[in-house]
Amino acid sequence: KNNDWLRGIPMAIKDLEDAQGFPTTKGCPIYGTYNVESTSWHFDNQTEDAPYVHRLRKAGAIIIGKTNTPELGAGCHSYNLIFGTTVNPMDMSKAAGGSSGGAGAALASYMFCALDGSDMMGSLRNPAGWNSLYSLRPTVEWMEEEQVVDDELVDNYADDHNVKMPWPMSTIGPIGRCPEDLALMLQTMIPAGRAELFDAASILDQSSEQLSQIVKGKTVGWLADWGGEYPMEAGVLQQCRESLDIFTKGNVDIECVATPLFSSKELWDAWITIRSHLIFNSLHEQIGGDRCDVLQTLKERGVKAEVIYECERGIKLTKEQIHDRLRTVQAWSTCAENEFGRYDFLALPSSQTYPFDASLDWPKTIAGTKMDTYHRWMEVMVPATVT
Repeated sequence: KNNDWLRGIPMAIKDLEDAQGFPTTKGCPIYGTYNVESTSWHFDNQTEDAPYVHRLRKAGAIIIGKTNTPELGAGCHSYNLIFGTTVNPMDMSKAAGGSSGGAGAALASYMFCALDGSDMMGSLRNPAGWNSLYSLRPTVEWMEEEQVVDDELVDNYADDHNVKMPWPMSTIGPIGRCPEDLALMLQTMIPAGRAELFDAASILDQSSEQLSQIVKGKTVGWLADWGGEYPMEAGVLQQCRESLDIFTKGNVDIECVATPLFSSKELWDAWITIRSHLIFNSLHEQIGGDRCDVLQTLKERGVKAEVIYECERGIKLTKEQIHDRLRTVQAWSTCAENEFGRYDFLALPSSQTYPFDASLDWPKTIAGTKMDTYHRWMEVMVPATVT
């Protein structure tokens, strides 16, 4: 209830965002310099906080460091050239997930009580699932510093290659060990101009019996493996369904959705196209210069192959291709809205596999199905990301 509820509580910020007095490395060599003699990296400290970090400080948080991510946040396994691999505290031979894997591992090992993260393709959802935590990818418009008013496909750039997204594809959000902490973190991280969107006290002041009444009689649409189109490691679906069944004790109906709600092939194609476009143009904006020089710069600086893959795709995309994929996303969003006329909630697994060997870059197969890209094993995240 107090504005300074974080007073004296230490926190670390995901290393994709700025915190005054600390470097923002993004786990990437392009932002730092390597000293051969000392065999160490140097990155300049930031002079300002990201807006939400400032709000956390204002609430009393003591920022003591940063949490690890994959290089440039690309992938759901938190390893990079600068800091190495974040492992899972439950089993240190396994991955902790990502890209908020550093936050997930830090919480699971009780270094912190609640932390920030961000989510583009499961980066808050996956680490929570793999580290026995709770997380929230909020409605993206809630977390934007400037109000999102664009809901049409419009040509906002004269550049034939750079298309402004009509809505954000990535968002910051909280991760913690209990829902109560998520509520408080969310309220603190939301921009001041949108404070009316969420009131943590309205939830925390209610008894468990009162909260049970909120979900009583509701229906959950269990999407499982999208009608068999998403390969799943043995045991994942059963464990998720058993967890969902706990809600039936509160008179919540769980209904299996046996057929796909939308073409998974179209969704995947739309998403990876938009994603490559966003990653390349973001790096072009940061590096500057000619578009054709970006790839060479990244390769010379030793950026990992997965980022090169995204940029090699992104540099070739045209405005028309991006608009076409955005229309697919809009069609799926309309479909999803219609489903919420039948269901109060839609549920999917937070990963298609259990934590894998931390020494791997990504799982190459799931249930006998080859994973043809570094992020295909997280395809189950796409429907919620682009809704």
